[in-house]
Amino acid sequence: MPAHSAPRVLPALGRPLAEVVALLRFTHRMFAAVVSSVAGRRFPIAETVVQTWYAIRVCTLPALAVSVPFGIILALQVGVLAQEVGAVAFTGAGNTLAVVRQASPLITALMLSGVAGSAICADLGSRRIREEIDAMEVMGLSVMERLVVPRMFAIVAVAVLLNGVVMFFTIMTTLSVSVILQDLPPGSYLASVTTLAQLSDLWLSLAKAAIFAVICAVVASHKGLRAERGPTGVGEAVTSAVVTNFVLLFAANFVISQVYSTFAAGPIG
Repeated sequence: MPAHSAPRVLPALGRPLAEVVALLRFTHRMFAAVVSSVAGRRFPIAETVVQTWYAIRVCTLPALAVSVPFGIILALQVGVLAQEVGAVAFTGAGNTLAVVRQASPLITALMLSGVAGSAICADLGSRRIREEIDAMEVMGLSVMERLVVPRMFAIVAVAVLLNGVVMFFTIMTTLSVSVILQDLPPGSYLASVTTLAQLSDLWLSLAKAAIFAVICAVVASHKGLRAERGPTGVGEAVTSAVVTNFVLLFAANFVISQVYSTFAAGPIG
């Protein structure tokens, strides 16, 4: 690299690094607020229930709309590949493990970040430009405890529940496609699942969903509270939150999958 290009590269790297540091500091403040609100018996239960119901209403149908066609594509691709390599007996296990370990938590996280995360970012950004956040801080009210913590708990609760719903419908879709379109016996299909699948796969899926939900809530809240320049700034914050969430979710999925494959075994962890 030419020496004169270094001054151009360093500022380009400095902004993403500063954003990562700001996200880590915001995460630390959020967990400190969780501890403070619980220890001080100020946990906003009513606001958490409202936010949970809102996330369920806006995320469930989009998640099902994605999980069913994804299950059809997965079943067709795995079925064709299994026939080519002579491993038809393991079609059910391949479909189910792919859904439980990878597809279900990712579909859930993408729906939460794209729908509920956008709503959280837009809501907090609108409060910022209306100076409601400034008013709360002037009155000595904790924005983290009143606004961020209940939304984070709501997103985590919905992620775990929605992950189970997506998992069920996607597995049922792959089973139906394999039996109806590929003439696989349902008994051998389910037998291969029980042979290879483990309870740890389910725990991995639930843990992924919860971790992805925390990432989604942190990024959406952080971007929303930093929104500036009126409605245009709020729109830019929402776009930035969705893009950042997608990048971080895939990076986190890669890291968690590699750790699980290393310490808990499994070829497609």
